[in-house]
Amino acid sequence: MSAAKKSVDLFDVKRVRQLIELMEEHDLAEIDLKQGDHGVRIKRGGEVVPVTSPASRSAPRPAASAEPAAAPESAAEARMVLIKSPMVGTFYKASGPDAPPFAKVGDRIGPDKTVCIVEAMKVFNEIPAGVSGQVVAILVENGAPVEFGQPLIKVDPGA
Repeated sequence: MSAAKKSVDLFDVKRVRQLIELMEEHDLAEIDLKQGDHGVRIKRGGEVVPVTSPASRSAPRPAASAEPAAAPESAAEARMVLIKSPMVGTFYKASGPDAPPFAKVGDRIGPDKTVCIVEAMKVFNEIPAGVSGQVVAILVENGAPVEFGQPLIKVDPGA
């Protein structure tokens, strides 16, 4: 079996799902697998983090990125901060269908405040704000799929 084939096997969706089921069954918090120069770390309540060799590794990513908007239209828009999805998954505003939303437009939030959940492969990941300010907009519908880096919530840190 070639090295390329082995690398593909490590990231097979069925295998990752089996690993997550094993984590749940044995109440494991984290699994870290390496195969050659590639690897994957799966953390419950966290994120799936691709791991590569030190030579090809880029700068580490924060769990929840809060970055200014790319093309501001006004001074007020320039100070807005976007809370972006740290992973691919499904966006949820609340912990359950009958639970109140973590954050609503107009709410004041702190950096440690959970503002939403992103479900990825049956693991529910609480997303912290990473910034203090007032929620200006929720940019994603409840239950909608989200991509890595997709803006989820707009915050005004000056309000």
